[in-house]
This record gives sequence, C-alpha cells and structure tokens, in this order.
Amino acid sequence: MKRLRFLAILGVIALVAAACGSGETTEATTGGGDGATTTAADDVALSVGSGLTFYMATHSDDGVFWSVVKKGAEDAAAAVGAEMVWSPSSNDPERQVQDIEAAVAAGADGIGVSLANPTAVAPAAAAAVAAGIPVVTLNSGVNDYQDIGAITHVGQTEVVAGNGAGLRFNDLGATKVLCVQQEQGNVGLEERCEGLVATFSGEVVTQFVGLDSSPDEQINTIAAQLAADTDIDAVLGVGPNVAVRAVEAGTQAGRDLFIGGFDISTDRSEERRVGKECRSRWSPYH
Repeated sequence: MKRLRFLAILGVIALVAAACGSGETTEATTGGGDGATTTAADDVALSVGSGLTFYMATHSDDGVFWSVVKKGAEDAAAAVGAEMVWSPSSNDPERQVQDIEAAVAAGADGIGVSLANPTAVAPAAAAAVAAGIPVVTLNSGVNDYQDIGAITHVGQTEVVAGNGAGLRFNDLGATKVLCVQQEQGNVGLEERCEGLVATFSGEVVTQFVGLDSSPDEQINTIAAQLAADTDIDAVLGVGPNVAVRAVEAGTQAGRDLFIGGFDISTDRSEERRVGKECRSRWSPYH
C-alpha cells in the first residue's frame, strides 16, 4: 500500500504543478482538518495519507518554476492528510545527496528526487530504493529513473523539447541562435540545447551565462555575447528567468531578436518585444 499511496500523491503533485501559477531551509506541510474535510478534491479523504511522510529532495531553488512544484506538493499533501517535507538544495548536488540520505534515515514513506546531476545524485537515490523506499524522479531523470529502480518519472524528454524549439526558430527565419543556460552540469538543460542543435538549420552557440540568483550577470553576459557576435539573431533561454533576461540584454544591446524560453513565470505571462520582433515561447510542461 505504501507504493500505491505514493503514486497517488505524486500524481496530484503533477496535476497541480501543471495548473498553478522554497527556501533555503527544510520545510514541512501537514494536512489539516478533522479527517472529513477535503481540499484538493471532494472525493479524497484526508485519512488516506494519515501517518505518511513524503520527502521532496530536489535541486530546487526559490525561483518561479520550483515555487509551482512546491505549491503542488503542498496541495497534494494537504489533500490526502500526509506530511510533506520540502528539501531544496539550490543546485548543490552534495547537499541534495545529504537531503536524500536524511530522508532515508528518517524512514520516509516515499521520496521525490530530481536527477539534474545523475552522476552525483543517482547513487543516493538508488540506495533509497534499496532501503525499500519508493522513489519517483521528477523534472530531471527521464534517462536514469529505471536504472535506479524508481517507480516512474514525472517530466519529459528534454531533447524532444529542444527539437521543437529548433523547428520553431526555423519557421521564424532565424540563422544563428545563442542557447543560454542558467545552471552548469544540469543534463536536462544541456539536452534542450542539444535538441535545438539537432533540428535547427542554422548555427547554435551554447553558453552558461550565470545563475538565476545573479540576474545582472545574466543580462550583462548575454549582452556582451550579442555585442561580440552580430550574426546572432535569436536566443533560447533554457529556463524561464534567463529567457526574460535575454529580453533585457537584447534591449541593452539594441538588437532585434527572436527570443524563446521554457517553463512558466509571471514575467512571461504577457508578450514582450525586442525591437521589431515578438519573442516566441515554449513550455515543456504545458
């Protein structure tokens, strides 16, 4: 029953994360009410997850993307009366491994894990499975979840997402795309750029431009690359924040660009323009 309950809860997480709009410390959310009240769905009793504790040990930060995932996890836990422990590692693989090991030591009833850096994190996730704890990978891990024995993966094939971006840029008439990344060593982000290369008919330049926590660095780095290479007529940001900062960089550089991005953020809820062209947008989860 532990495995089936975990699947049900993660299913709610996936649905809420897709429908809705973190911090540095570990946080816990518990379901409230008297066992008869429901929150996410009228037909889900809070007693279903009573006494169960699930951990979300991912590479998450407090940005716009992971805030949605956290909200979904909180709502899922409340819907079934379970406890959810949110453990953000802010793209630090060593810290993420420690969070997974802590979840195992605490006797977690299930763990949600992202494998942005599978070389560093997968062994800890596999150890959790070996300890008899159901594990689900999410966001990053589609290539590795079966190898570690996870139940399933919640996410997509990032290469295919990048393929779609390349085809869209072809349709727009772009000739040279700057693919900008906000994390180093994240296989999912790398695969988005690789997918772009595979289908785009022009040239692709891939560059790490700084972390999302350093917006000025991202803007200045992208602007400098645009100034150094006037043939670049398009930018693909492999995350929501870096795509918005590419808009600012294009404005700063005085360039007309096609700009695309992944994921959802409040800054991307309306069309923005750089020069004469509207930026195009792709979302891998919607």
